[in-house]
Amino acid sequence: MTIKILIKSTIEIITLMWFTVLAIEAYAQSLSIGLQTGDIIFHQSKSAQSTSIQKATLSPYSHMGLVVQRNQQFWVLEAIQPVQYTPIKKWIERGEQYHYVVKRLKFGLSHTQKQALVTAAERYLAKPYDLYFEWDDRAIYCSEIVWKAYAYALGIELAPLQKLKQFRLADAEVQALMKKRYGQRIPLNETVISPQAIFQSKALVEVARQ
Repeated sequence: MTIKILIKSTIEIITLMWFTVLAIEAYAQSLSIGLQTGDIIFHQSKSAQSTSIQKATLSPYSHMGLVVQRNQQFWVLEAIQPVQYTPIKKWIERGEQYHYVVKRLKFGLSHTQKQALVTAAERYLAKPYDLYFEWDDRAIYCSEIVWKAYAYALGIELAPLQKLKQFRLADAEVQALMKKRYGQRIPLNETVISPQAIFQSKALVEVARQ
């Protein structure tokens, strides 16, 4: 009797997981119909630093990327380790509760502008992820690649740049992460851009949410 119950429960779990995967795939496909190259997508990642980033920037989102259409498919060009293209379905699955928000430049982009934007972002492909959030181009982090692509290709600064010391750094978890990364020499005057700053940009409008 116990074995039958166990088998039934296992089947139910597998079935639920399968339908969840199918639902995500179907939604990703339907979402893609309304997407455009140059859109910016945000979510809460499951990385070890996610909570610290959220606390330091007072944001529900800790990761973001640039939406790009290639070969009739949509991808997210993102700064992880290393900078790479990720299928949008896979990107959505990596977020907490599959939640994400997509934003777009208010006045839209021409085909030429989209090409220029992608070219600017692709110069960072294969670059290492920047654990130290430095502003140089030796390594790069998620909000940095999006900000720089828009600024360098189109002359559009999506949000004002900040200094590390402007963030909420007193939280114990944030302090622990900074000590691990920097030791006692925290670069408080380092120029930074956060996902939250871009998310709040007045130049963007929300076009999709799940």
